[in-house]
Amino acid sequence: MAVGLAFLAVVAGGVFWLFHDEWSHPFGDARACAGSDAALTGRIAPGGVPLPEDATGIHYLTRHGLAEVSFRSGRVPDYLHRVGLVPEGEPLMDEDYGGAYGWADDGHDMPDGLCGPALKGPVWSYRGRGSGPGVGVLVERAPGGTTLRTPARVIASYDIG
Repeated sequence: MAVGLAFLAVVAGGVFWLFHDEWSHPFGDARACAGSDAALTGRIAPGGVPLPEDATGIHYLTRHGLAEVSFRSGRVPDYLHRVGLVPEGEPLMDEDYGGAYGWADDGHDMPDGLCGPALKGPVWSYRGRGSGPGVGVLVERAPGGTTLRTPARVIASYDIG
């Protein structure tokens, strides 16, 4: 009987080990943060624009029809142009399209509930313009604050519902 119980314990432990990621994340998606109420299936596309191909460390939180997506990429300038936050040919740090965000220069914070690696200050905020789907983006700036980090961690917030 002891051998049978030991065998069952090993099998149960193995099953738990194989599937613990799916059981511990909402929707079985390791990118989803606890508390998310909707799955972001397939490609994540704030404002209809897919994340950069080199995006890593992707995490998201969905609540009440809104999504916050965190990722890291070396192609943030191109992403900002594609999502329509900064027109092609315009400087990325132009205050017509964004501004300094109140994040401590050495801060390592995330919005409440958003999991994954923290965003490091200083931060620049880009806000959506026009009548299309609104997207807001926070991007890590380089120390000194005159350029973006490369690669940079990004938090994109947008309406999904």
